[in-house]
Amino acid sequence: QVQLVESGGGLVLAGGSLRLSCAASGRTFSSYAMGWFRQAPGKEREFVAAISWSGGSTYYADSVKGRFTISRDNAKNTVYLQMNSLKPEDTAVYYCAADGAVVAGTEVGEYDYWGQGTQVTVSS
Repeated sequence: QVQLVESGGGLVLAGGSLRLSCAASGRTFSSYAMGWFRQAPGKEREFVAAISWSGGSTYYADSVKGRFTISRDNAKNTVYLQMNSLKPEDTAVYYCAADGAVVAGTEVGEYDYWGQGTQVTVSS
């Protein structure tokens, strides 16, 4: 079992920045690929970014590429999502997730464990 707790969400003006954190506990964090997903009201949960277990490979949705950066600190059992140049369409609940596979996935169904989510609201 892996327990995930997100933090860092909030209200920000368009063009601003936020840094989300996801603290993991339980089984060996460094053996899991990690991902960030988001879900806006009335929409399906969608992939945002993912990072391999070592941090050597990262993947991004086209909508956030160049604005968001995913990183991890295995010594702290934490994964981060730095979000810059935020837009109103980035407003959503953001979830972190752990994937036991070697390669980080981009699909919801590939992830084994999920956090409770943190709200990000970007006002124009």
